[in-house]
Amino acid sequence: MLNEIEMKHCRYWIGVVSASHVKKGVAGGFAQLCHGKSAPLKRMNPGDWLIYYSPRTDMLNGEPLQAFTAIGQVKDDRVYEYQMSESFIPFRRNIHYTECKEIQIANLLDQLSFTRGKRNWGYPFRLGHFEIPWQDFMIIKDAMLTTQEE
Repeated sequence: MLNEIEMKHCRYWIGVVSASHVKKGVAGGFAQLCHGKSAPLKRMNPGDWLIYYSPRTDMLNGEPLQAFTAIGQVKDDRVYEYQMSESFIPFRRNIHYTECKEIQIANLLDQLSFTRGKRNWGYPFRLGHFEIPWQDFMIIKDAMLTTQEE
């Protein structure tokens, strides 16, 4: 992982994806956002960080989850199409994921600038992909990367 000085020069993003789809991305080393659109992936640059937030365990019939489920760094400049079926060819981006634990957002609501004091804190997540400040990234990262023993 980069040191804090190097990390301040990156940009930090939240991607909203069901936990079951996050697991596929982590296993395959890729990110896929906003139902396969290329625009959110093109906004990210090599070295930027992506944290996945999963509102549900599965996209259609999943249970509510409301947790940060993965964290990774954009590997390269490549945004590419991947044929999942004859009628669905989404865009993907290569990500180097870091081993982490799932963190419920409820534990961080009062600490994050985009949720603190907001009754409708979930509104930004409806965008599917949005940038967050370095300070918010560090709060989430620190929570996700602490060991289970702490």
